[in-house]
Amino acid sequence: MTAIRTILLAEDSPHDAEMAIDALRDAHLANPIVHVEDGVEALDYLFRRGRFADRPEGEPAVLLLDIKMPRMDGLEVLTRLRQHDDFKRLPVVILSSSREENDLARSWDLGVNAYVVKPVDVDQFFEAVRTLGKFWAVLNEGPVEG
Repeated sequence: MTAIRTILLAEDSPHDAEMAIDALRDAHLANPIVHVEDGVEALDYLFRRGRFADRPEGEPAVLLLDIKMPRMDGLEVLTRLRQHDDFKRLPVVILSSSREENDLARSWDLGVNAYVVKPVDVDQFFEAVRTLGKFWAVLNEGPVEG
């Protein structure tokens, strides 16, 4: 039996992170949620280095990634992930308040799987994150390596 894969949330806003975590829990997902506060920590988690060097092996079911973060933004994280063979197929969902066309276009060019603009309305935000969690964490399986 394989372990239930984590949901990795890279979000620097404590308020937005708390809302996303609450929404994921509200969706009754079994997946553990790991929250990191910037792009450097996201890469440390994924590449199992720094404080995450001892984390169990295995990739997250999905990476929920904010764009505007300190130290390293989400687009740079996405760029680095897609350059690495182990992460070319990792589902990545941009969850950002950015409505800038450049951010959206660049995200798609870099291979994002979905781009969700964070709604200002709390109920809409909850519903969007619950839907994402159910879709990516429960219903999808990664490609079978053959």
